[in-house]
Amino acid sequence: MAAPSPSRPQKISIRNEEWDRRLHEVPISKNDLNRLIMDYLVVQGYKSAAEEFCHEANLSAPVDFDSIESRMNIRDALHRGDVEDAIARVNDLNPEILDTNPALYFHLQQQRLIEYIREGRISEALQFAQDELAPRGEESPEFLTELERTMALLAFDALPSAPPGIAELLSPAQRMKTAGEVNAAILESLGQPKDVKLVGVLKLLEWGEKELSDRAEYPHLHL
Repeated sequence: MAAPSPSRPQKISIRNEEWDRRLHEVPISKNDLNRLIMDYLVVQGYKSAAEEFCHEANLSAPVDFDSIESRMNIRDALHRGDVEDAIARVNDLNPEILDTNPALYFHLQQQRLIEYIREGRISEALQFAQDELAPRGEESPEFLTELERTMALLAFDALPSAPPGIAELLSPAQRMKTAGEVNAAILESLGQPKDVKLVGVLKLLEWGEKELSDRAEYPHLHL
């Protein structure tokens, strides 16, 4: 005879009024909130907003605001597909960023190949792939897979006919992905956090809600 399964503990119920009271009893530092906002503005590159908020909140500048503008100029270059300009700007900022990060350099060169293909410069794309990317693909299976995926774009005459995993290389999201990787590398080189702290707080809050849901019925936040 099978043993009876243990019964789950009954959930407690927290009314809205009680929940609101408990939330308002939690001490929250305005300075900590201001720093979370400032961190978001700096990492995401909102220079003007960061400068204004720094002044209004009476905070000391966490970074050289000119470095934000440099990062955003690089981001904008990648968003418009000008990879050569982005690489030149990264090297002007700090040449060690690309020298010490082969994966980032490969992804920038991969993006450059994608832009050649997007513009229909097929001969240049083939030559560039042979000279710049093929040697790196021989050094890394990961790079080789990415190179093969990119070259597969040449097999399709029109974007709608390409499989999703290949067609996405020509989407704006691909440019944004590359720009995000470059932005993170620059922040790391400057000794700054590369991830927005507010995102981490929200993930922690989401995890806490799931844990609490196993034990209580309470008013959920809608994140």
